[in-house]
Amino acid sequence: MAQWPGIVLSRAFYHRDPTEVAPELLNKLLCCADGRAGRIVEVEAYGGVDDPAAHTFRGRTARNATMFGPPGYMYVYFTYGLHWCANAVCSDENVGAGVLIRALEPVGGLARMREARPKAARDRALCNGPARLTQAMGITGIHDGVDLAAGAGAYTITDDGMPPPGAPMVGPRVGISRATELPWRWCVPGSPHLSRK
Repeated sequence: MAQWPGIVLSRAFYHRDPTEVAPELLNKLLCCADGRAGRIVEVEAYGGVDDPAAHTFRGRTARNATMFGPPGYMYVYFTYGLHWCANAVCSDENVGAGVLIRALEPVGGLARMREARPKAARDRALCNGPARLTQAMGITGIHDGVDLAAGAGAYTITDDGMPPPGAPMVGPRVGISRATELPWRWCVPGSPHLSRK
């Protein structure tokens, strides 16, 4: 397993409201055991059963069960019948809350990422969207339920000492049709790796 500098984020880090966790995930590293890694530059919070835009709004299903589990796990879901998306589960069990990882700045294992995304015209297009980053990082449905806080699984999120931006960009979530007014999307200002939307 490839080791990245820094400290694996603890379960306690995720055991908070997703609107607290999301901006603090900016500039952390999403790491794969095969050496691929990306710095998180864009995230969105989803509030669970009280959030009409959350997958968990209507309750637990076989598809979203991971979101109702303990914090610190990865919830991976298939969207539009085409793409995988990855979330970090937050808050208490049975709340169904999490943070969607929307974009990464590639920092390791770029050759593997390019192999996984051969149509990406340039490196900044490897992970600039939630479906693109899962493709580049090799995340699929088999990774639903991976323990991000264990530090020994296929994927983890680490803190290498780079703090979140002091004044992140804040705005509404995208690609949803409900609760669009909530300013629950955070980005690293000026990053060329943000999603297109």
